[in-house]
Amino acid sequence: MNLSGVLEIVRVTDVGLHREHNEDAIASDDTMGFVVLADGMGGYKAGEVASEIAVLSITAELKEALAKQHPGKVDLALGRQAEAQLIINAVKSANEVIYSVSQTQPQCAGMGATLVVGLFTNNKLLVGHIGDSRMYRLRNQVLSQITEDHSVLQEQIRLGLITPEQAKYSTNKNLVTRALGVDPEVELELNEHNVEINDIYLICSDGLSDLVEDEVIESVLNDLSSNIENAAHTLVQLANDNGGSDNISVILIKVNASFEYKETWLDRVGVDNFLGWLK
Repeated sequence: MNLSGVLEIVRVTDVGLHREHNEDAIASDDTMGFVVLADGMGGYKAGEVASEIAVLSITAELKEALAKQHPGKVDLALGRQAEAQLIINAVKSANEVIYSVSQTQPQCAGMGATLVVGLFTNNKLLVGHIGDSRMYRLRNQVLSQITEDHSVLQEQIRLGLITPEQAKYSTNKNLVTRALGVDPEVELELNEHNVEINDIYLICSDGLSDLVEDEVIESVLNDLSSNIENAAHTLVQLANDNGGSDNISVILIKVNASFEYKETWLDRVGVDNFLGWLK
């Protein structure tokens, strides 16, 4: 399914005010309908290596897999599980590469990355994440966080040890409970969401979410919903205005039209059968 013109995607990444290197990496493809963000960690420049490997590896694998799919083949013949498996396989491969490099290159020892990867297909969004990078959705002017951080703070909130308000001032920020590439295997959390026209999705590293309150993000996205490029740059600037203590990455995706797949006669008879009849 070609989503050109259906999804409007804007990407912005900024080193911030206190870091020498940008350890965030981002990518997207508005025709194939996927977005990827990784926030690296570990050692001098090693985080930068981990995030670049994650995004390059996942992007290459998704592009190759999606290019092989005849429109509707995954949606109708194989079911949603096949699309989920594309993401699972891509993340698994990236994890293996990062882990291998960290084990064989001393300067990269212990490196890893947080991750958010989204795939838009058939009026659905499949989103996988690892760590504390986030995805939000603005729908009907209300902002909702649709990923849950894999972090010490989130575990404390879940157990009732602290409140979300107390978490804002905790010294345990940025302590993640899982990350890409740190271990031979990693658990990817993968969820599916219905997509509606005029939805705006935000993927960001914690360089934004730690420094800009959700209420402010909501206000910016509502005020600049007609110009998401300005919205993305405004969010980055707000993070820098509030200290810019980390790298800041933002991907905004606006849904401009429905992209429900409509089965055609060619899908019903099958491409291979049709080509056979022509011989």
